[in-house]
Amino acid sequence: MTIRPWMAAVTFCFAGMFTVGYLAATSYLVLRDDLIGATMARQARMQHDYEDRISSLRAQVDRVTSRQLLDQQVVEEKVEKLMQQQLALSERHGKLNALLNRAEGSGVRATEDVPLPDEKPLTDGRRADAAGAIHAIMGMAGDTQPKTTQLAYAAIGESVADRSDRLFSKVTLSLKDLEHEQMGRIQSLTAGASETADAIQTILRRTGFDIAEAAPAETDAESGIGGPFVEPASFTDPFEDSINDLDSALERLDSARRTAKMLPFGNPSPGSNITSRFGNRTDPFFGRLALHAGIDFRASTGTEIRSTGAGTITVAGRNGGYGNMVEIDHGNGLTTRYAHLSRVLVKVGDHVEAADPVGLSGTTGRSTGPHLHYEVRRDGKAIDPMRFLTAGMKLTAYMD
Repeated sequence: MTIRPWMAAVTFCFAGMFTVGYLAATSYLVLRDDLIGATMARQARMQHDYEDRISSLRAQVDRVTSRQLLDQQVVEEKVEKLMQQQLALSERHGKLNALLNRAEGSGVRATEDVPLPDEKPLTDGRRADAAGAIHAIMGMAGDTQPKTTQLAYAAIGESVADRSDRLFSKVTLSLKDLEHEQMGRIQSLTAGASETADAIQTILRRTGFDIAEAAPAETDAESGIGGPFVEPASFTDPFEDSINDLDSALERLDSARRTAKMLPFGNPSPGSNITSRFGNRTDPFFGRLALHAGIDFRASTGTEIRSTGAGTITVAGRNGGYGNMVEIDHGNGLTTRYAHLSRVLVKVGDHVEAADPVGLSGTTGRSTGPHLHYEVRRDGKAIDPMRFLTAGMKLTAYMD
């Protein structure tokens, strides 16, 4: 059989195609598992990469959230501390106002030896700045979200913690300035009250008086104290100590003034000249040396004579050489006498205050002419009235 060339070519082509197909099918069957494994491995790597990326982003979110919570906690703590300071200042303001009003009512002035701080910290503007800063910090407590451009990037600009630190420092400084001003004013007023009380007590001592004995007795309502025994506090508040010092100084000043008001420091005949002083002199009737137990004021008949201090009338009428006389008991063994009156304006048992009229001057009794004979006696013994008149003039500058 003869094989033609084209038939051989066709046969060869089919044989080649079969061989190629066979080899391809065999290769696929052999390599299929490797291809599938490689594809799955690539997908697993991609999934792992995505999971790592997600974990990283979650960790960053957690860090940001934790920082926000920490910032919020810090801000809230600072706000709480500021509110406590503000409350303490408000309480102090109430106590201080009461004492300042009391000091003002007592006429106490700041001493020159104790410099007062600048009053600018107490201006409304300074208070407003402090209050504004407090409100700003309080606002941060509710808004601690940092501003970011993307989740994966850090916050831009000043952090909440830094801002709160700056504002907190500003408010704290302002409050310290305010406290310093309050302390300085309290200490200055305390020194002023103490100096005034010391001056009054010094004047009283120079009259020969025991201050403790002359001080007015306290009522049960004023002196009643008590309570269970408690160990002293292990710490003290400087502001409370200053307040207590000022209160004690004002109380001492009030006590000294009350004592001074009880004693006969007034002038019985204001504007009248003294014609004869206390002590030995030539008696105008016998012409020999005798004790003049008081002082004489030149006063024409009918001149109004005034009580030199508060007290109770014990004598009101004729009394031997004194003529018409008024005697006033001022307590603490002190009495005053007003003699040679032309007319008595009070009666025994009456209570009079300082400067109340008790009679009119005259020349009754053992007298050579119209005048006022004035005596001060302690426990019945005559003492020099000039001590009290001089003390009274000095006390004028320290009394209400």
